[in-house]
Amino acid sequence: MTYDIVIRGGRVVDGTGSAAFTADVAVSDGTIAAIGKVAEKGRREIDADGLTITPGFVDIHTHLDAQIGWDPNCTPVSWHGVTTALLGNCGVTFAPCRPQDKELLAGMMETVEDIPRHAILSGLPWSWEDYGGYLDAVETLRPGINIAGLVGHSAVRFYVMGERAVEEQASDAERAAMADVVARSIDRGAVGFSTNRFAPHKLPDGRSIPGTFADPAELEAIARVVAPRGALMQAVGADGDVLRRIADAADGRLLFSYGTGGADLALAQERRTALEAMCAGRDMTAITQVRASGMIYGLQAGLPVRGAAWSRLRRLPTLADRVAAVGDAEFHAQLMAEAKANGFKQNLGTPVEKVFYLGDGPTPDYTAGAEMNLVAMAAARGEHWAETFLRLGRETNGRALFTLRMFNSDLDALRHLFRSERCFPSLGDAGAHVTQVMDAGWATFLLSYWVRETGFFTLEEAVRRMTAMPARIMGLKDRGTLAAGQRADINVLDAATVAEKQPELVNDFPGGAARFIQRSTGYKATLVNGQVNVLDGEHTGTRAGAVLRHAG
Repeated sequence: MTYDIVIRGGRVVDGTGSAAFTADVAVSDGTIAAIGKVAEKGRREIDADGLTITPGFVDIHTHLDAQIGWDPNCTPVSWHGVTTALLGNCGVTFAPCRPQDKELLAGMMETVEDIPRHAILSGLPWSWEDYGGYLDAVETLRPGINIAGLVGHSAVRFYVMGERAVEEQASDAERAAMADVVARSIDRGAVGFSTNRFAPHKLPDGRSIPGTFADPAELEAIARVVAPRGALMQAVGADGDVLRRIADAADGRLLFSYGTGGADLALAQERRTALEAMCAGRDMTAITQVRASGMIYGLQAGLPVRGAAWSRLRRLPTLADRVAAVGDAEFHAQLMAEAKANGFKQNLGTPVEKVFYLGDGPTPDYTAGAEMNLVAMAAARGEHWAETFLRLGRETNGRALFTLRMFNSDLDALRHLFRSERCFPSLGDAGAHVTQVMDAGWATFLLSYWVRETGFFTLEEAVRRMTAMPARIMGLKDRGTLAAGQRADINVLDAATVAEKQPELVNDFPGGAARFIQRSTGYKATLVNGQVNVLDGEHTGTRAGAVLRHAG
């Protein structure tokens, strides 16, 4: 017998949390055929001596709903070992959608998730009305990784209620109609439903998106059609009372976003206690960022000051133009005068002391100490923080990047959440906030920092939290572990060197729109459904991903 692929002699971490062991992994017809000592040859052989073999990672919080239309490889997550991605989070989706409403849904995705509207409208076929039709359209794109989708509350509400969906409460009949739309979406393949109660998520006209202030009874009505189908409810921005009501309405699975609440260790402990009390007896799971997250600043990215000169700098067409401009003495003086007069451009009240330099090496330093915040760096040089920002931008030809530690700003506080079985790493937000944030390498950071650098997680436990556990949350039974008969979504990686590379801004969206990407090092190969999707950091051109539809 000859197998399609045999991965030889790697350290197998199977996703269950069990101890690693050395073995070969044989693949045939898209599934794992054998694990152990494999005597038979493979048509293709991968030498994994000294490397680790894991299941493909499952990313349960992405917004690749639009990007998949022009980037079926789903970068950057596919560079970080992700083989399955969940779309449709946060209540914002492109279906259901009547033809006359596509501008509204595209505009909503732009203002909520920072995905350019013109890219959305020109980069997708818009050939659907119901959510199943959207999944059909994705299927024709031949995605490079596996894709599953949630149907979003905002789209469902607008589909049923029209303009009234934004600010009015639904009638009993409208609640029933929404529940019916959601049920039909799941029956056509959606793996669940998502909702959003975060008021700062706005429509283009400044009003909060549909569903933000919906009576929780509306969500309970929807939960009562989701849970019996074995599908998932997902929520962001909901308080504990609403989350409990959703979970208790039909005793189903509920996924929601959570955080440390700041840098206070006592507060983090309180939030962990509250999380576990809320989830007790319920199938509820929280996800959180794996490190501090927030805006990226730099000459190639966002600028940290408001003012006429800074706006002119922002509008210059190329990075080389901006580097040259900050080297002009007169213009530099204007920039500094505005920085001193106007201060740091606040983001949710976060001070400039929370802005940290990512360094100028090949790998970003996400865990640098207080000496690397922008204010401390400036003080060490006897200069204003804006001078430090401009100087480093000039000296690195615009490559210097800074990150605002806005969410989960203290890693010691984050440890408390990660000690809970109810809190899992995720929230990379891939496909969203594309010029503002770059967290899509979350899985790689988990391996490099939380496993290798700190030893907080064993490799076996970290892999379990990225594979078997999110697969269970999504309702996937044939992925997430390495075992004979499972689908062959597999990573071969070097656990001793795996790391994120520095983020970089590229202009590869439709119309030349910009976005951040982030590559990785240390991944030898990633298989999707038994075919090599990424080899030594590069896509092979083989796109074997599948649309994973809810199977009931």
